[in-house]
Amino acid sequence: MRAMLLQKPGGEGEALSLVDIARPEPGPGDVLVEVAYCGCNFADTMMRKGTYPHPKGYPIVAGLEIAGRVVALGPDVTTLAIGDRVAAFSEEAGGFADFCTVPAERCVVLPEAIGFDTGAAFLVQGLTAWHMLHTVSTTKPGDTLLVHAIGGGVGLYLTQLGVLAGARVIGTIGTAGKEKRPLDYGAALVVNRAERDFVAAIEEFAGKDGIDKIVDSTGATILDQSFALIRKLGHIVSYGEAEGKPFPNLWERLVRKSLTFTRFHLGHSNFQSPEWRAGAAFVTGAIADGSLAVPIEAVFPFAEVGAMYDRLESRTVSGKLLLAVQPGL
Repeated sequence: MRAMLLQKPGGEGEALSLVDIARPEPGPGDVLVEVAYCGCNFADTMMRKGTYPHPKGYPIVAGLEIAGRVVALGPDVTTLAIGDRVAAFSEEAGGFADFCTVPAERCVVLPEAIGFDTGAAFLVQGLTAWHMLHTVSTTKPGDTLLVHAIGGGVGLYLTQLGVLAGARVIGTIGTAGKEKRPLDYGAALVVNRAERDFVAAIEEFAGKDGIDKIVDSTGATILDQSFALIRKLGHIVSYGEAEGKPFPNLWERLVRKSLTFTRFHLGHSNFQSPEWRAGAAFVTGAIADGSLAVPIEAVFPFAEVGAMYDRLESRTVSGKLLLAVQPGL
């Protein structure tokens, strides 16, 4: 089968190659999925560079998010059947290939109303957003939510899911033009950090100490400045460090207002829990009925995976990039 192999971290085109390898066999608890589309996530670019905080080792077949059809079952799999249409999160990568093995518990069955392209575009980002709002924290009507990088993939789901929960959603961006989709999705305010002091702009709009929860993927100076905005007993949920790791003064920042700080990674979820099933059911149901949009910005042919990485690393993407592996499935 065809597969995209990352030979080593830190390289560019020469480290990523299209190879022919044996089709994997599903082990206990796994299923084999014939892959139609793959989703590209910021984590994929980090694996390419060797900066992913959950290292897997090299060489490795790239790709964490897939959609396709189940074609074989491993021992003890009873929750899925051959022929099921699924989206899946492959924590151990391997998705950029014609076939991928993945634990059955990390698969979400797709209703017929959701195509494989959409299926590859929502699972990681949509469920990351859901669990940050509803599992590791609570979001209720009337809350004010600040989302950094609101125009990115996860940010767009946080916007929509926050609005659906009755929250007022405020966000920041670092690139002009990325404010359009979050505003279209119901954000009350989007501030370009390159053009305005976001702390002053948000204080003027929402009032001092008016933020109930901050969801952050930036870290470093942006996170540090944000502590001026959050109310006492507020909650900060971190899921990335695009600008850099939180500063060493994090403890002091939390103590001053009795804040809660959570660092979330989707791979640490309990995939057998009621919370996981509830999130998957809500998100797929909302996509199927049209109340949750899945923005797909571009689809790349399988051989152009390097160009897809480069596009995501440009920081101009507001939506999902997909890799078409076997789009005719």
